[in-house]
Amino acid sequence: MEGLLKDPRGHFGLGVYGLSKEVNLGTLWRSAFNFGASHIFIIGGRYSHQCSDTPKSWKHIPLFIYTDLDDFLKHRAFASQLVAVELTPRARPLETFTHPDIAQYILGPENGSLPDGLLDKCQHILSIDTQSCLNVSVAGAVIAYDRVTKSKLR
Repeated sequence: MEGLLKDPRGHFGLGVYGLSKEVNLGTLWRSAFNFGASHIFIIGGRYSHQCSDTPKSWKHIPLFIYTDLDDFLKHRAFASQLVAVELTPRARPLETFTHPDIAQYILGPENGSLPDGLLDKCQHILSIDTQSCLNVSVAGAVIAYDRVTKSKLR
């Protein structure tokens, strides 16, 4: 596909833990498709078709739905590193982060934070330096763009 940004090394997925506003998933799916993600996922959420997904990304990359964290951990992509995106003192700033070749980025819910039990399972915790928290679909787009842009510099 012409214009599609792809990371030449590895693959990645974008997901949301505890999605509460389904409209955000359509926009996240669209961003994931545009930035070359291999898939998106939800942990403990639900999905119905969203009009914000104008390129019909569901035709190009899959959505995986996990009932809970245990279900996700049992079925996550082989050899993938888990990367949480969360505003917490434990987080490393995105601008200094080197993305792993194979990663699954887990974004927090719109109305809360990722639980400590999930953060403890992640190999990396990132934060996006902003004045306040970002919309979950915007945060996913920023992460994907940063990954693809940095991969071109390697």
